[in-house]
Amino acid sequence: MRKRMSNGLPEDEAALFRDAVRDATPLESSARVGSKTESPPPVPIQSLLDGHDALVESLAGALSSDQSMETGEEPSYLRTGLARDVLHKLRRGHWVVQDMVDLHGLNRQEARSLLAEFLGGCLKRGLRCVRVVHGKGLRSPGREPVLKGKVQRWLAQRDDVLAFCEAPKNQGGSGALLVLLKA
Repeated sequence: MRKRMSNGLPEDEAALFRDAVRDATPLESSARVGSKTESPPPVPIQSLLDGHDALVESLAGALSSDQSMETGEEPSYLRTGLARDVLHKLRRGHWVVQDMVDLHGLNRQEARSLLAEFLGGCLKRGLRCVRVVHGKGLRSPGREPVLKGKVQRWLAQRDDVLAFCEAPKNQGGSGALLVLLKA
């Protein structure tokens, strides 16, 4: 076993190194000083912009149904305390639609009654995801949807409704909602 020096080199290698650099002239130490200042913390610009946008939106008030259609904002609801992921999964078809009800052509009282009866039956049968077709209001006076906003309010008032969102185009689009019920 070879004897080692304090620098970790074997004794004979250290001697060889000293012999090799014997005539070398050491460099003068540099007058350069390393930077000790730390860079400033990052500014969360996107968070600030998001907060500003939320404030402006809250001051502007709720959008009318016409405005929300123009801006591409779709109706959605998520019960307080549930993760946003639930709504994302509902939109993406994570749950299979197990039944549907069509409220076309009904007046408000008939539609509310049929919706309550339908949802009650779905809960008894243990269904989790259903579609509610309320229509787009194209045949309503002034071509304004009568049931659309009402159905959204009725659903949001029910304890057994966890979430709802606009149905995909192939399932009714803006004339229908996908509804997630309590298990």
